[in-house]
Amino acid sequence: MHLAAHFPGVNNTTVWADPRSASQIDFASFRALAETAERGTFDFFFLAEGLRLREVKGLIHDLDVVGRPESITVLSALAGVTTHLGLAATVNATFNEPYELARRFASLDHLSGGRAAWNVVTSSDAFTGENFRRGGYLDHADRYRRAQEFVSTSRELWDSWTDGDVIADQRTGHFSRAGAGSFAHHGPQFDITGAFGIPRSPQGQPVVIQAGDSAEGRDFAAAAADVIFTRHGTLEAGQAFYADVKGRLAAHGRTPDSLKIMPGVTVVVADTDAEAEEKAAFIRSQQVSGATAIALSELLWGIDLTDRDPDGPLPDEDPVVGSGVVRGRVGFTDPVATAAQWRAAAAENGWSLRETVVAQQGRQSFIGSPETVATQLDEFVQADAADGYILVPHLTPGGLDDVVDRVVPILRERGVFRTEYPGTTLRDHLGLDRPSVSASGAA
Repeated sequence: MHLAAHFPGVNNTTVWADPRSASQIDFASFRALAETAERGTFDFFFLAEGLRLREVKGLIHDLDVVGRPESITVLSALAGVTTHLGLAATVNATFNEPYELARRFASLDHLSGGRAAWNVVTSSDAFTGENFRRGGYLDHADRYRRAQEFVSTSRELWDSWTDGDVIADQRTGHFSRAGAGSFAHHGPQFDITGAFGIPRSPQGQPVVIQAGDSAEGRDFAAAAADVIFTRHGTLEAGQAFYADVKGRLAAHGRTPDSLKIMPGVTVVVADTDAEAEEKAAFIRSQQVSGATAIALSELLWGIDLTDRDPDGPLPDEDPVVGSGVVRGRVGFTDPVATAAQWRAAAAENGWSLRETVVAQQGRQSFIGSPETVATQLDEFVQADAADGYILVPHLTPGGLDDVVDRVVPILRERGVFRTEYPGTTLRDHLGLDRPSVSASGAA
């Protein structure tokens, strides 16, 4: 089983208003959560990206109290205070350039001794695109075509140095072999030629993570990713996703073990199962306050719902597609169909609007005593619904303490999770081979 820790920053999982929550931007918070994850011998520490503050009805969304700091910068600082924990940064492939990003991740891999990972995301959000030089955005298919070529081009750059290219001969004064770092990439998205300035890093290539769940995202992951970050609400949905993505690997000449599937999950632990259920219900009430329920409903319905009672019924109106009431948050693919599903679920269960929003969040939660949670986590792995998990705590920085102190020891006793790190690099932790230069076809 593989485990990773997500520092979510501001989103609908984080309960930033809880008195036990610390800053979402102070380095001390990142360091404390990372040290907890490393104490638990987790595979990696995962940071999301926020390129523009969300807006509701033209105002900064007041439930998002602060933006997310730039992830590679934070992880570079964490490299100095951790020794084994992998460091995964989310960076957008729509608004960056391969040379610069490959250089930054190669630098992080050198700086951390081989612990860097890149979570590749794309954006079709014109609102976010307004922040960038080119402006605008790409449609769904084009952004994946650009992302695929972005990743392959980055790998060409990382492979432009071989392990033997640095000779550092003080007698002759030659630092590197002739031609080291030379590259020439000519493709539909990028046409670049030159010399890459960073020698081959400890992992050869930093680990690549992908978070898309669409058909294009799954193909992209099968072709290019080492880890896929997903979310599924049930065991059956997880098994279907696992079988589908693993089944796509053969077409790309890959084995099932070459791609790790790690859904994002929440975990609630207490002394007994009953106490954990009570604790989870309280957390959900904090995560989906009345204001949050209204804001998320406005994202779906596309209309101002300020005058509605979150503990009352769902809106009678049909959704207004593309209204722009909420900007900067990923919308619903088919709002009309989703609203119909919400209404049906509310009618069947007698839910209010707020209760419906809570129920539709869709992230798998493991709730119970330490023994129950350990059993549940292992069951999903044994049933081929996951290779491990990215844990998303609702509190920062203490949200993983119960898992590391009470659940991880049980997983270790049962022999399903490591007692110590198997090596020094993130590829070692994940059981992934170090890519050879010739394997990628680079110069």
